[in-house]
Amino acid sequence: MAERKKVKLTIDGNLVEVDYGTTILEAARQNGIDIPTLCYLKGINQIGDCRMCIVEVEGRKGFVTSCIQTAEDGMVVKTNTPDVMEARRTILDLIISNHSKDCLTCTRSGNCELQALAIKFNVLHVEYEGERNMHKIDDKSPAIVRDFNKCILCRRCVAACKRVQQIGAIDCINRGFESCISTVGDHSLNDVDCTFCGQCIEACPTGALKEKENIKEAWVRLKDPDTFIVVQTAPAVRAALGEEFGMPIGTNVTGKMVTALKKLGFDKVFDTNTGADFTIMEEANEFVERFTKNEVLPMITSCSPGWVRFAEKNYPDLLPHLSSCKSPHQMFGAIVKTYYAKKYNVDPKKIYMVSVMPCIAKKYECQRPEMEVDGLRDVDCVLTTRELARMIKQSNIVFEKLEDNVFDDPMGEATGAGAIFGTTGGVMEAALRTAADTIEQKDLGEFEYEEVRGGAGIKKATITIGGKEVKVVVASGLANARKIMDEIRDGKADYHFVEIMACPGGCVMGGGQPIKSSKIRAEVDVRKLRADCLYSIDEKSTVRKSHENPILKQIYAEYLEKPGSHLAHKLLHTTYHKQEKYEI
Repeated sequence: MAERKKVKLTIDGNLVEVDYGTTILEAARQNGIDIPTLCYLKGINQIGDCRMCIVEVEGRKGFVTSCIQTAEDGMVVKTNTPDVMEARRTILDLIISNHSKDCLTCTRSGNCELQALAIKFNVLHVEYEGERNMHKIDDKSPAIVRDFNKCILCRRCVAACKRVQQIGAIDCINRGFESCISTVGDHSLNDVDCTFCGQCIEACPTGALKEKENIKEAWVRLKDPDTFIVVQTAPAVRAALGEEFGMPIGTNVTGKMVTALKKLGFDKVFDTNTGADFTIMEEANEFVERFTKNEVLPMITSCSPGWVRFAEKNYPDLLPHLSSCKSPHQMFGAIVKTYYAKKYNVDPKKIYMVSVMPCIAKKYECQRPEMEVDGLRDVDCVLTTRELARMIKQSNIVFEKLEDNVFDDPMGEATGAGAIFGTTGGVMEAALRTAADTIEQKDLGEFEYEEVRGGAGIKKATITIGGKEVKVVVASGLANARKIMDEIRDGKADYHFVEIMACPGGCVMGGGQPIKSSKIRAEVDVRKLRADCLYSIDEKSTVRKSHENPILKQIYAEYLEKPGSHLAHKLLHTTYHKQEKYEI
């Protein structure tokens, strides 16, 4: 491979050398020189619209937009001249003049990129007060609230929806002063092809997009003495919750999280990892049946509700390929309201199940009509990682100083396989661990499937099990899901097992996780740090295969009989239906 050509330039008096094709912004940041941005999102949105990253280049008139201007040999760049600084303050003033000023009550206060820049550039009052656009707030969807009175037209959400997910549910509509980000026809997100993945929320620098909050409902139930309130936490939550309290990205805060939940007043604190083990038991059994009979292959995972909604809208002809398994937290809710309620003499009608999830699409999923058994909802309330952090702060709990605690018995015992569910490739690996032992009819010593790990959007591998080749593929992000589904629809694929997650990187990068600024996202591999946390939990686990979980063995022996039984199907499986696409 030929060595990449280098260019040399001077930035603020410092001679720097960077690869050919590097932008001025990237060149500066690579050399410790910070240039402010708002619309820039590395690899996703590099359009130069906000103009906050302007610099001066000797020999050129006017300002240069550093996020789109390529660095050239001999360039002399100045990032902090008085004219540049004054221009940035003016730009900020104009942006803020058309922005809602309710920072005190905004969920993004303290983690808002616009607010941070206003403080940095000492914009204490708005000089350009004038007419403001007033937009209605769209809160019809069960998952996302749009308040475009806080929108700065940076288009980062549009890029995430269009480029990363290839959904295109939102875009810039109208022209001139009337421009705003919305859907075609300005309909609610609930009524278009939005999958509720929440990647737009993660991309937004302000509070224009947020999850529909369910904190109030949770507090009401926590204060009700007649409610038996149970909480379960997804694997990805423990890998990210600490970030909301200033802890390093990817810190495992399982013990502190459990302590905090008990202090909040939950009657029982259970682990969704146990639900993930149930999902593997049922899903691996379903795969083994299909694989041995060579029927309805490939089988495709169904634990990501954003992905399921996407499939129902775009690939209704391929719905039979989806596993009929419910997602882990829905399975777990059904088990708690049946087996647990009966065994521990709790009235299931008084059980209120709260799921803490990294995913806002779970808010939509728990409301689906299919997600109930005998008139009881599997899950009653979904909180995001961010919402749990707010509740902990509201309770004046000093999270980082908490002692570690453990999940309540008997529904808090999980395996390493359940933990890795939270990252791309984890569901596939966990399922293969159980499927391989089942097909081989023995405990296999080797069970780490490195081939399906890592951050690549699409990972393909061939695994030999029982003398037969099993062709698998893992896709994360809906743009990658579309590629795989098109291959299957066109008859160009010979996969046996497919894992799809709606969010790029899997649940660790879900739409309900702590939001990272564009600068952090450009400099740090957030996905890897959070995923490494889950793999570390797996490696340290005493039991690392779902079918070896003693609690699951007990529940199947006492209640469910076996994976795929009639009762297991009633409680732990579901159906999918074609959903109409929104026609432009």
